[in-house]
Order: sequence, then structure tokens, then C-alpha cells
Amino acid sequence: METQTRPEGLHSVPPPSVDVDAELARFEEEERKRLGLAERTQWRDANPNAFRVDQRAHTTLLVAGLTQAHDIFVRSAIASCGYKVEVLDCPDNEALRFGKEFGNRGQCNPTYFTVGNLVKYLTYLRDEKKMSKEEIVEKYLFLTAGACGPCRFGMYVTEYRKALRDSGFDGFRVLLLSQSGDVQSASGGGLVLSKSDVLWAFRAILIGDALNALMYRLRPYEVEPGSTDKAVAGCREILSDAFEHRKSLIRAVWRCRKILARVKVDRSRVKPKVAIIGEFWAMTTEGDGNYKLQRFLESEGAEVDIQIVTAWLLYNIWERRWDIGRRNNLRGEDDKYRGIKNKNVRKELFVLGLADKLLRAVFQFYAKLLGLRGYHLPDIGEVHAAARAHYHVEVRGGEGFMEVGKLIHNVVDNKVNMTISVKPFGCMPSSGVSDGVQTIVTELYPQALFLPIETSGDAAVNVYSRVQMQLFKARQVAQREVAQALAECALSEEEFQAYLSGHPELAHAFHKSPHRAGCTAADLVYEVGVRLGRRLGTALPPAPAANPA
Repeated sequence: METQTRPEGLHSVPPPSVDVDAELARFEEEERKRLGLAERTQWRDANPNAFRVDQRAHTTLLVAGLTQAHDIFVRSAIASCGYKVEVLDCPDNEALRFGKEFGNRGQCNPTYFTVGNLVKYLTYLRDEKKMSKEEIVEKYLFLTAGACGPCRFGMYVTEYRKALRDSGFDGFRVLLLSQSGDVQSASGGGLVLSKSDVLWAFRAILIGDALNALMYRLRPYEVEPGSTDKAVAGCREILSDAFEHRKSLIRAVWRCRKILARVKVDRSRVKPKVAIIGEFWAMTTEGDGNYKLQRFLESEGAEVDIQIVTAWLLYNIWERRWDIGRRNNLRGEDDKYRGIKNKNVRKELFVLGLADKLLRAVFQFYAKLLGLRGYHLPDIGEVHAAARAHYHVEVRGGEGFMEVGKLIHNVVDNKVNMTISVKPFGCMPSSGVSDGVQTIVTELYPQALFLPIETSGDAAVNVYSRVQMQLFKARQVAQREVAQALAECALSEEEFQAYLSGHPELAHAFHKSPHRAGCTAADLVYEVGVRLGRRLGTALPPAPAANPA
């Protein structure tokens, strides 16, 4: 048998010594010369953010991003600290055009609309007010929210500056305000908000939430068209003045209560209740960023159930408490057998728990004072319990598990007749939820009327058409609920209306019937039945249990 032999002296010759790092460096240098990159350096964002104390007197802070009420109240709250503040208009399609012209490709709607709205306003100052670019850069800056996460939100400020440079406003300052109230990326000490200033601004958010929630309760059932908007506009002026001049908020809210109480409503009208959930900006904005979805639904005969900013704050607190609790149970974490080094975990959890309770208490105080009765803030723990089988709590971005949990509660607790998830085109966290996870949820709960829609700034006709088709089904569900309520209470439509005529307190602007059905009119029927001593059954058949598999 022929055997293989190695070349003589193979084991005696050592392998050649190669300096891999030197070879790679030499190759990189040769390629740079060949491609003409030898003299180029890495681009860095100049990040103009200087705002000095001596600039306060002539510098105007531009704010925007939430609902009209929130923006007005937050503007006034910051102005009360001695700053000049202006609110940008609600972003429209013209702002989108500016955003797409000067922004990078592939951004999502909040970026296009927000930076486009800013460029639109600065262009107005330059072209209409005849201000020079240097004067605009010196006298204005933009204050916006900033955070990090798995989506592109943390990089938006760089996109803003890119669009500002390309539109001719190089050097314009963009300051980030974190969710905790701290000002990031600011230098010079020009913008300083104390803890009391931040708490004052937080109250602006809570009262804005209460006013918005009450507005969406009243407007679908107003007897005189436009009366709700007129009353709310008056309330915004009163509250804005109170925030700006640090007047008594209790007195201001009470004045608003009297104005809103004069709105005449008829809640016997059968209207399907539609919840709007999804990506935070898309479900909050009131302009073209979501095709003015709230107004469109109301024009189609629906009642809109909005998501308020306070719920988002509660979610952030819950998330922080969850993270600390999990980290504290890790052995060896931060050089300790158990616990977190240099941190009093019990104290931290106590403070966060207290913050949750205080936030709820302050909101409910102003909400009830304003006339918003029977409004329940979400229990984030319950929402997580409903969603945990379908969406892991550690998957962050957007509203995380909140969107899944909200849909499940809307169906199981019969909170609404229909749920719409709205998110910007290309929103990675929200699209993965509404287009993926929610598909499983709707299979487990087939009675759910769920419609996911994406907003891109165009295709409004297509979106409206899809909403109308699903809304037709929701309207039928609402009508069945009312018919079933009348049958269970042994009431005719004539008897029901006659009772309402004799009890004007049921038509008061602030009246809220106990919850039994998704439709407000059905709740009112059940309340009349209870008052008449009629024996009631269940409002609707119980939702089928989720498939354990």
C-alpha cells in the first residue's frame, strides 16, 4: 500500500510571521489613495445648541408636538418662567412637503411633519417677515422631545439639523427636552427649569388631558353644532392665562367647568365608540399627520375614545419600576450578591410608586373639578398581564406592550365598538405590533373590530374608505347593543325618550352612565332600566376565552 509522505523538513521550517494589523493598515491606506479619500475626515454634527443667559431677553423658544390644548398650556407654563415662547401651528400637508424636500429619504411621518413644520415657519419669517437668516438663528430656537430607543426617535435631532442646513438655516439651534424634564444637548445656561417649573408644566399636561377627554365626550352629542368647540376655545384662553401668570389653577378650572356645563347634549343618539391607539405621535396629533382622523370619525357619526398623555407618563413610571425590580433580583449585579450597588432599591421603588399615585391623584382632582366624571386611568400592570402572552415586556419601542393590551381590554371589557391602530408608514415598533402581533389577538378574539392603518401624508381617500367600511360594522354593533339593552330592560323607544324628557339631569353635559356596553347610548338605556327597577341581564355575551395554545 502506497503511503503519503510529507516534504522533507516541513516541521523544521516555522510559518512566516505576518503582522495582520500592519497589513490591514497598509491596505486601507492604499485604498484611500485610490478612492481619493486620503484627505477626508469623518463628518461630525456641529450640534449648535448654545443658549446663554444674556440671550433670554431676545430669544424665542418654539414648541410643538402634542395636541393644541397641550401646546398652548405648555407654552404658557414655560413662559411663566420668564422665557419668550411661541407655539407652531399644527403640522399640515404643506409642512410635510417641506419635510420631504429637505429631509432624508425613508423617514417616518413624525420627522417629516415636525421638521417640515419648523422649516415652514422659519421660511415664513425669512420670506414674509423679511428677517435675515442670521437674525432668525440668533433670535429663535426649537425645543422638542428627545429620547433613545430601538426606533429612530433618538436620531431625529440630527435629521432636524440636516434639513435646517439644506433649507438655508445652518446653525439653527435645536434643544432636546427629555421625558424626565431635563434639558439635554444645551450649553450656556440659557434654559434652566427648576423642579417646580417642571411640575408646573406637568400640570399643564394633566389639565390638557382632562380638557381633551371631556371635549371628545361632548362634541359627538352636542345639540348645537360648534358649541363644544366654542366652549373649549374659551377654556383654553382662561387656562393659558392662568398658567402664564401663575394664577390659581383651581379657580381657572372651575371657571371652565361653568362654561362647559352650558353645552347641551343628547346621548340617546346611537353612535359607535371608536378607540384610537398606536404610535404616540400619530394617535395624538390633530392635523394632517393622521388625516385629521378624530374629526373624520366624528363627521361619520362616531364617538372617539382618545389616549391621553398621562397614560404614557404612567407607562414610563411602570417601566422604570419593572426594570429596577428585575435588576435587583440578579445575583452579582453591580458587585453585590443581590441588589444594586450604591442605590437604595426600596427607596427608589417607593418614590416611583408614590409618583404613580400622585400623578393619578392630581389628574383625577383636576378632571373631576373640570367635570370629567367616571374617567379611569389604565392600570399598567393589568394591561401588561393581558399582553404578556403575546408581547414580551423587554421588547421596547413605541408603546411596547401597551398597544396589544389596550386592544385586548377593549374587547374583553367591551370598552368600545371598534379599535383603530394608527402609525406612521415605516414605524418599526408599531408596525411590528399592529401588523404582526395583533393578528394573533384578533384570531383569539374574533368579535374584535380592529383596523390598522399607516399614515404617509398621502392616500387619505384610501384610508377614509377603509375606516368607513369598518365603521359600518361598528355602527351595526352599536345598534344591536341599544336594541338588546331596550329588550333586557323591557323598554320601548318611546318610554325611554319619555323618561329622558322628565329627567334633565341625564342630559347634563357632565353626566356619565355606568359602563355596561361599548356604546354610550346603550349605557344610558341600562341606567334608565336600573332607575325604573327593571331586571337586567348581561349587556353582551361574555367574550370567548383565549385559546391556551
